Amino acid sequence: AGAILVAVVARKIGNKAANTTMTYGYKRAEIIGVLINSTTLILIGIYLIYAAINKYFKPTPIDGWIVFWVAGIALVIDIATALLTYKAGAKDNMNIKAAFIHNVSDALASVVVIIAGIMIISYQLYIFDVIATIGISIYVIYHGMVLLKKCILIIMQAVPEGMSIDHIKSSLTTINGVNRIDHVHIWQLDDKNIYFEGHVLLDNGQSELVKEEIRSTLKDQFNITHSTIETTQKKNRT
Repeated sequence: AGAILVAVVARKIGNKAANTTMTYGYKRAEIIGVLINSTTLILIGIYLIYAAINKYFKPTPIDGWIVFWVAGIALVIDIATALLTYKAGAKDNMNIKAAFIHNVSDALASVVVIIAGIMIISYQLYIFDVIATIGISIYVIYHGMVLLKKCILIIMQAVPEGMSIDHIKSSLTTINGVNRIDHVHIWQLDDKNIYFEGHVLLDNGQSELVKEEIRSTLKDQFNITHSTIETTQKKNRT
């Protein structure tokens, strides 16, 4: 529930329009939401490993039937919330995906607890609970780290994953009238919007209409829809 609340609040803030203070808008709010939820995932995973190891060395009596029924009810709730977040856009939105992974990890934990309850009732295999908990913890930590890495790269304005500045520059220099491109910066505002800025040296006699072709190339080939292009003629600055 906490993860969903963070995701919903972050999305609501992220949808606010740009203004004279927040000139880029509030899109990064969703990235902050991812930062909170992914960090929480990692911390939960670490705590679960600690709790599992502590449980192994300091076992306590467990009523298998109580464990079974409580986990069963929790599983129904976890599946419902996981489906809710998935339908809300977990495939296409990092913020919602972080909440979805929270729900999936909760559902997996409930499944493990149910199986552990059965093992305890039938075979008194208390160790199964410990092993399964550590397995889920590794899953949670892994996905938390993946999301956290993407989140940090966006905040640090890194070149988006899978993009190469050299490749983009090479493609743009094939445009008629473009002599050279330098001072190139490419970054993401959020997990969808990619920004480009750069300086273009134009051949003598070439018009700044070349800018439009550059923008079209950036959009069609690299899905870059926001660009700031400064141009200079070989002799005269335009």
